[in-house]
Amino acid sequence: MPHPDSLAEFVIAIDQGTTATKVHRLDVNGEFVTLDVLSHRQILPRPGWVEHDALELLASVKQGARHAVGAAGIGIDNQGETVIAWDSETGKPICNAIVWQDNRTADAIARLRATGAEELTLARAGLPLDPYFSASKLRWIIDNVDAASGLMAAGRLRMGTSDSYFLDRLCGRFVTDVTTASRTSLMNLRTLEWDPELCRLFGVPAEVLPTIVPTTGEFGSSAATGGARVTASIVDQQAALYGHGCRGSGAAKITFGTGAFALCVAGQRLVSDPGSGLLPTLAWQMRGQLPVYAVDGGVYNAGSAVDWLRQVGLYAGYDEIDAFEGPSAVERGLVFVPALSGLACPYWDRSASGMWLGLGLDTGRADLCRAVLEGVALRTAQVLRAMRRHVPLQDTISIDGGLSRNSYFCEFLAAALGCRVDVSANADVTGYGTALLAAAAVGMAVAQRSRVEPVRRFHGRPLPEHLHDRYADATERCRGWRFEARCT
Repeated sequence: MPHPDSLAEFVIAIDQGTTATKVHRLDVNGEFVTLDVLSHRQILPRPGWVEHDALELLASVKQGARHAVGAAGIGIDNQGETVIAWDSETGKPICNAIVWQDNRTADAIARLRATGAEELTLARAGLPLDPYFSASKLRWIIDNVDAASGLMAAGRLRMGTSDSYFLDRLCGRFVTDVTTASRTSLMNLRTLEWDPELCRLFGVPAEVLPTIVPTTGEFGSSAATGGARVTASIVDQQAALYGHGCRGSGAAKITFGTGAFALCVAGQRLVSDPGSGLLPTLAWQMRGQLPVYAVDGGVYNAGSAVDWLRQVGLYAGYDEIDAFEGPSAVERGLVFVPALSGLACPYWDRSASGMWLGLGLDTGRADLCRAVLEGVALRTAQVLRAMRRHVPLQDTISIDGGLSRNSYFCEFLAAALGCRVDVSANADVTGYGTALLAAAAVGMAVAQRSRVEPVRRFHGRPLPEHLHDRYADATERCRGWRFEARCT
């Protein structure tokens, strides 16, 4: 039964992302507007380390919640694998938030892998051993932050993904939703509970972790939320999946941000194939309903690779890389593998390094830029090909994010994927999905015209198979490079 607050005519979505917190308003007429964008610092204390000030993140979430006076509900989405630890009595973080991009636990992960522990994480959490996920970051805090052991002994240590900190400080509830918990390597995908064996493997006691709850429900309210209830909490990529309108099995979206994040709805079936490199995960779970599963695959470097090109001076303005003439770079034998942070799905290889192959004396700046755009598309195609072997994908893939504004990239992506690509008309699909979930939780009907309609459609002629084979060969050649470089 809808809550009485469903009589209100709008909801607020707080999209707490890697570089900023965005605040949106969605009303019953389907009007979706951005109210605020609050940037925050990126803290880079050492090579491979990426941190945020947890209090700065919380302040931005609280500032966003000020817009919620009179709202039917609030939805909050989070960065996913980013973790925070704090004192339950004072609410003060004991260290900076460790961000999903952080690679400080690579050596610890390598030691675990050497023991054969990945078999357990794949079987229960559905995740490979990788510093990307939360568990090893949480263990690092226990081992390396002085305050952690004392607080744990006193029963005052709380730690988890960033959403659990926000909900604890905003609503007084130490909880996390199933989608975010599925990104930790500590939750069992079948029981939707913290797995004792996984907690033991990583050395993270379950008693310091939040309670796992559905994606929608009554998360609570406070003066900080203007009295409005938080009714949805979800990880960002799953929010984007919902915002794209992906509901049925085989519906898929790709978000091109710092990395490329592909998600495909699998329905109520858990797709588990540890050898595929794909990540079974939770799409969402509505209160009182069975969970909906998804298949996830990511590319570490997408927009970050294109930004890097600009930083090193290979182009000055985005208009320079929006169109090219003649055959594609890969057809001319020039390829780029965007493994600047290693290879994610389906390889999960941090030893890989970014590489151009096929350089010649006639290679110019435009060629290099074109190869990078194509490389991101071809790496994404590798992920989607792995997905197609397990879930029949629908004929259209929805995309969003910064690279979706590049016409050449979108056209080449459609060719690489061999299907139609729809570019969302909504620049903030993640926040939109979060708002829709918050509205659904209170029974607020949103006008149909609020659906995300494609602003552009691309029908690329499928790339010949031998070009995919060429790119697969290039990908294999970049593997192990970081390891070999350390050993010589």
